[in-house]
Amino acid sequence: MSFEYDMTRVALAFSGGLDTTVCVPLLEEEYGYDDVIGVTVDVGQPAEEFDEAEETAEALGLEHYVVDARAEFAQLCLESVRANATYQGYPLGTALARPVIAEAILEVAEEQDCTGIAHGCTGKGNDQLRFEAVWRSSDLEVIAPVRELGLTREWEQEYAAERDLPVEGGSGGDWSIDTNIWSRSVEGDALEDPNYVPPRDIYAWTDEPGTETEEIEIAFENGYPVAVDGEEYEPVELIEYLNDLAGSYGVGRTDMMEDRMLGLKVRENYEHPGATTLLNAHEALEGLVLTQEERQFKQQIDQQWSQKGYEGLIDAPLVSALESFIDETQQRVTGTVTIRFEGGQARPVARDSKYAAYSAEHASFDTETVGKIKQEDATGVAKYHGFQRRLANEAIAANATDEDE
Repeated sequence: MSFEYDMTRVALAFSGGLDTTVCVPLLEEEYGYDDVIGVTVDVGQPAEEFDEAEETAEALGLEHYVVDARAEFAQLCLESVRANATYQGYPLGTALARPVIAEAILEVAEEQDCTGIAHGCTGKGNDQLRFEAVWRSSDLEVIAPVRELGLTREWEQEYAAERDLPVEGGSGGDWSIDTNIWSRSVEGDALEDPNYVPPRDIYAWTDEPGTETEEIEIAFENGYPVAVDGEEYEPVELIEYLNDLAGSYGVGRTDMMEDRMLGLKVRENYEHPGATTLLNAHEALEGLVLTQEERQFKQQIDQQWSQKGYEGLIDAPLVSALESFIDETQQRVTGTVTIRFEGGQARPVARDSKYAAYSAEHASFDTETVGKIKQEDATGVAKYHGFQRRLANEAIAANATDEDE
């Protein structure tokens, strides 16, 4: 199968793994490109991944660019905290990283006068959609060799071996792992069996939960976490610090069946200690300062924000509108939350804010009144409460009796 495009240079999202390594010669031989450049974007991957990408690029003779997008990605992660962003119970990580990566690659592609842009995603996953949602707003031709050529991992391994491509056995390990500063995902191989119990060594960020406990105080300003135990941190450093600390207590593991955008259900394992800690703390502070109506409505806003985030459409007009409501509510989400690490959990145990929509005196069982309101004033409310239900049940019972007769 051969594809002909009127272009000579293409930018490839490059990790140095099997898929993207195989894509380099395929883009030249099957698609007719004279020049392929690789772009690796740093959103918090381990240093060894960049070493692998650099070494593989050098072995391939590939012009290679590395873009540091950690600060931009970390800021987006903290925006997701304000939106309490999770998908089917786990904090969004890979989903939020992909548009950041895609934008960085597109910038390099345009700076280097590329007329094509490519990725190594399959046609079964979410990432192809997230990358291309960004790229298809440009004039560049979008190429997906793995998807378009119908490649399998076994075929890629054989191709790499035949061409003596610089990949370690064509696999690089038992699991498919994606890491950024917000989360670490593990999938593939035996984990594809939902009945398979994963070994402990799939986890790298989290220790087995023990009996030790520790409490920390997280400070928020306008919904953004800014300090731990009185020490201020920039977003990247804050997330990394909490990943290490919370991870040492076994916080932030998820083993789930995830519903992808294309309808496939997949087994996923995630680690997200810092994200779990910040999300739990933020939600606890919102519970103190927001009114009941705000909290209820914001759940709908947060769900929509999270869905767009999962889809990689974080720049959609809908998200901008949702964030207008989020921004308004977050003006009062300022204060502190005490988190206790114990038993693999990051549990809020105290919270404080000058904007608290709460009065200890009014709520106390030791006071007779709620301000100027007397307890006996609730009698009328109690009489009306459930009145419509009583009428409906009486009508149902009466009609049932008539039908029996």
